[in-house]
Amino acid sequence: MGRIIAIDYGRKRTGLAVTDMLRITANPLVTIPTHTLEAWLKDYFAKETVDEVVIGHPYQMNGEDSESMQYIQPFINRFRKVFPDMPLKEYDERFTSVIAHQAMIAGGMKKSQRQDKAVVDKLAACIILEGYLDSIH
Repeated sequence: MGRIIAIDYGRKRTGLAVTDMLRITANPLVTIPTHTLEAWLKDYFAKETVDEVVIGHPYQMNGEDSESMQYIQPFINRFRKVFPDMPLKEYDERFTSVIAHQAMIAGGMKKSQRQDKAVVDKLAACIILEGYLDSIH
């Protein structure tokens, strides 16, 4: 059984999270510049067994796509061409950044650490992955 990777796609930075090999836990992995994402994924897929990728799909409160889908959809289309055999699932990412901030506060992180957007991005990816895991179990 391979890992599942989650992507919190952003215009500048992208947060990534990954499961353990048994798909029990979701762990924040890294935040990278978005323009390096495709190359990073190629490298990661070459090193690790990955069975599936989950990408956050931002919705508005009324259920319609958020404005940021205009940046995410081209990546999704490219991903499916570059990695045709890798399943890519979209998962609702509403409130993941808010939940990530709340988790950092609950975890006792200092304000300066909570302002690090790279930390928020990989935690948001982890929250996407945890939600996805809950939905498939």
